[in-house]
Amino acid sequence: MEIDILYNHWKQSTGIVTDSRKVNPGCIFFALKGDKFDGNTFAYDAIESGADFVVVDDTAFKNNDNARVIWVEDALETLQHLAGYHRSQLKIPFLAITGSNGKTTTKELTRDVLSAKYKVYATIGNLNNHIGVPLTILSISDDIEFAIIEMGANHQGEIDMLCNIARPDYGVITNIGKAHLEGFGGVEGIKRGKSEMYRYVAAADGHIFVNMDDEILKSLLPTDAHLLTFHASVLHINAQNTDILAYQYKDKVYQTHLYGTYNLSNIAFAIACGQYFGVAETDIHTAIMNYKPENNRSQILEYNGNKIILDAYNANPSSMKASIESFVRLGGDQVIVIGDMFELGTYSQEEHLALIRMIEQYNFIDIIYIGPMLSSLSDGHKGHFFTNISEAKAYFVAQGYQNKKILLKGSRGISVEKILE
Repeated sequence: MEIDILYNHWKQSTGIVTDSRKVNPGCIFFALKGDKFDGNTFAYDAIESGADFVVVDDTAFKNNDNARVIWVEDALETLQHLAGYHRSQLKIPFLAITGSNGKTTTKELTRDVLSAKYKVYATIGNLNNHIGVPLTILSISDDIEFAIIEMGANHQGEIDMLCNIARPDYGVITNIGKAHLEGFGGVEGIKRGKSEMYRYVAAADGHIFVNMDDEILKSLLPTDAHLLTFHASVLHINAQNTDILAYQYKDKVYQTHLYGTYNLSNIAFAIACGQYFGVAETDIHTAIMNYKPENNRSQILEYNGNKIILDAYNANPSSMKASIESFVRLGGDQVIVIGDMFELGTYSQEEHLALIRMIEQYNFIDIIYIGPMLSSLSDGHKGHFFTNISEAKAYFVAQGYQNKKILLKGSRGISVEKILE
């Protein structure tokens, strides 16, 4: 089927669905494949549940005579092409955000800032991969005035592929750190992979936002790129409240709901982006002050008389270091609960050992490590090591901590926040 015909079907539909359990009347079901499932096996179930059309790629459907079954060579590629076609119809600015750490917080801060002036659509949650980006673009309605697309990647070539679907006019990289070392093949591979955004935007004659205080990002800029520069160093930490991040910009102090000095660069970009797109300065800072993090990202909670720093959405060596250093600055009696870091490949043991050694430099009153990798390195190191969350929780609850500051940080697969449940 020609993409313009499929596009017309989609425009008349109630939307795209990739999970047959979520089919609604009038939708189009795309039969995607995963490691443990094949959407083709649910195609007829989707029709029975009310889907107007199903897009399938199993050759068993190739010569079917059901008008509601659309056979294509690759359902995922067709979804991506459909999103790209929709993108070509949208005459609004597209801003792409990637980086090793801080993508989602930066996206949400920028979304809230720009929403003071525009009707904005931004990536929901972490729909930032080869499936999530197309679905995000296909969720952009004709009345949207500005689109923000978060892009994640764990190997080289992925950001370039996502850029070719989203075709961003503007791009920003939050930072380059030790994330997905396994897939990228080391730090140099991360630099090449993440900077694919820079190269795409420059080749498309777009504009690159860059934090000029970040030497790594500056070193990756293509020659003759259109740059929109900002400096995170224009923001200063206000020391009057050491638990929640307050920043000084020019002669005013602004109180946020965020934790961690590492968020200053995310805030600085949101300010710079808002200024470039004409948002009033008071509206910019009001949006930042009102933003409340969710989903285990830089959250501050109360728990049984303790202050919890919940920064457990994910973790890598760079974000671990930044989070722990920010936590230490809070002072007081401190406990840390640290989970394994995933996707480090051959670097895993080296990086986890470096993490333990860094933690041992500080005077935490208790250290709880969770995960098979950290547990395998327990010999000769202080702290309490547990292979899983249930063992760690039993120990944690038994301590009866009171009036402590407790940091929770680990990769998503460990779910260290479950220690509070």
